[in-house]
Amino acid sequence: MSIVITRANHDALDALVPLFDAYRQFYAQAADLQHARTFLTQRLDAADSILLLASEASQALGFTQLYPLWSSVNMAGIWLLNDLYVRPAARRHGVASALLQAAREHGQRTGAHSLILETDPDNYPAQQLYQGQGWHRQSHLWYDLIL
Repeated sequence: MSIVITRANHDALDALVPLFDAYRQFYAQAADLQHARTFLTQRLDAADSILLLASEASQALGFTQLYPLWSSVNMAGIWLLNDLYVRPAARRHGVASALLQAAREHGQRTGAHSLILETDPDNYPAQQLYQGQGWHRQSHLWYDLIL
């Protein structure tokens, strides 16, 4: 596969929206292409996330979305790799690895201290992928407060 990673902009929405909607469905959310388009448009308009799109021969294969955060302890920026999705037919062809590498390069270009992510404890394929790309599993406990 000849995978090309680009930073998505408004012109990429038609390719990105179905991927984003499929990603949400993977996490048991109802399909909602219009809301997905609205959400991604808002992210692009506000420039509050980075969307990286993987494609081959103009066919969208997957994406990742990064959100900027700050580490007070390190007094430096960090990037939250919040979303990573690859079409089922494109899996095991290096797409996720290429997206992770592009995220790493973006973090390095922006002078970030680190990238972080969270995955389900049962998502063993993803854990193997991350560890194979040099990510380290942490022992910190994550909590959330649903509002």
